[in-house]
Amino acid sequence: MWRTLALASAFFPGLFILCIRLLRWAAPGWSLKDRILLSGRLVSTVQATMATVSGITVVLSCKDVVHDRHWLAVEYIWVLVPYMTYDIYVMYLCHWHKSQEKGILEKKHSLSSVWSFLLQERLMVTHHLFILIVLTPITQHFRGELGDFFVGCIFTAELSTPFVSLGKILMQLKMQDTLLHKVNGILILVTFFLCRILLFPFMYAAYGRQVGIPAYLVPFRIPLHCNIANASLIAPQLYWFRLICRKAARLYGGSPAHRSR
Repeated sequence: MWRTLALASAFFPGLFILCIRLLRWAAPGWSLKDRILLSGRLVSTVQATMATVSGITVVLSCKDVVHDRHWLAVEYIWVLVPYMTYDIYVMYLCHWHKSQEKGILEKKHSLSSVWSFLLQERLMVTHHLFILIVLTPITQHFRGELGDFFVGCIFTAELSTPFVSLGKILMQLKMQDTLLHKVNGILILVTFFLCRILLFPFMYAAYGRQVGIPAYLVPFRIPLHCNIANASLIAPQLYWFRLICRKAARLYGGSPAHRSR
């Protein structure tokens, strides 16, 4: 646990700083804001890939979805904790630099700039804090030695993140009218829907198959806190999926001028 926490705490900020320095060498004309934005997205892609691989490994290894164990289901949580903490700070840096570019002159790390960040990114920050404060104790302690399969399923939700990051990178590079951006948009829709929306019915169906009951009866047979946790996780996913669908409608149905907004 402590070794994993220490390594992850050094790895993600270290990779972020390395990316910024490499971009300063590779793209000297870029502003610090642009280097921070791209570096954050690259690190996010790396973490998402690690989480997805870990999740698929756990899911494929656990034939008994209730009792089978896999060490990654426990260990990777201690990778996520430093990452989520790091990511909140990087989101704040991105917000502050964007504000400076818009002419909002707030001192970095001041109460006003932090409050502005929390208001603007309240859903994402709440999502991160929920994982840190609620899901981490549940997955590491309160569930006991049950449900590694379902923890692995939650990890695979990160499959859509590399495509989301690529989409933002292409927009940052002014490549939003390219074929690559359109294809990537389809991949975002598909992976997000499969791994962040259908994931939850899949988990209920897997449990129902394990214990021999229909999937629609599963919510009435499992502890209430499991249903509450799942509802808390899927709610923001449904909101974000709605936003993704709206952007996709503009991308594939609007004029080039409308798509660039």
